[in-house]
Amino acid sequence: MTLTRKEKEAQVAILTEDFKAAQSVTFAHYIGLNVADISALRQSLKNQGATMRVAKKTLIKIAAKEAGLPEIDDSNIEGPVSCIFSFSDPLTGAQVAFKFAKDHEQVAIIGGMFDGKLLTREQALTMAQMPGRQELLAMFAGMLRSPLVTFASICSSPLSGFARGLKELAAKGGLAMDTPAAESDKATEAPKAETAVVGIEQPSEPPAPSAPSEPS
Repeated sequence: MTLTRKEKEAQVAILTEDFKAAQSVTFAHYIGLNVADISALRQSLKNQGATMRVAKKTLIKIAAKEAGLPEIDDSNIEGPVSCIFSFSDPLTGAQVAFKFAKDHEQVAIIGGMFDGKLLTREQALTMAQMPGRQELLAMFAGMLRSPLVTFASICSSPLSGFARGLKELAAKGGLAMDTPAAESDKATEAPKAETAVVGIEQPSEPPAPSAPSEPS
């Protein structure tokens, strides 16, 4: 189907905006996929914050240039090609395409763009097989979780055990715990001790000897 000049300009404008907004671009062959497969691939990409555009190579090259990206050579996009733009995560588009290609041999990653640089087929495939952001976060969280749980158990177990031990010992009468009532009893008992001391008879001093009487 031949496109009019206006239609070509519209496609270039859309592609240019996608090139500017995308964190990465994956070039892939798709010829041989039926309509249902293409729809399934598009939906999988959409779910991961990516989209696929199918356009003529000349329009793709013009759009990349207008977006300020390196010039795309024909060797980078041989044959009919689609552009997969990843917006939310630079890896998702390539990962979805790579996974989809396992069950659909018609799909093949042939290159890409990342960080303003062109990627070879090998580099794009390497990128497609890297763990994504969510996977890395999950792995990191798993590494942290076990030590934290262990640390929390170590901290809580001795404290709870110590508290239970005190309660049990106090219940058996083996631990004297000062309470306000106990302090009051001690204060009441103190005067009794003083009274007992006062009531003890002290030995009386012997009477002083009388002076001898003078002779008359």
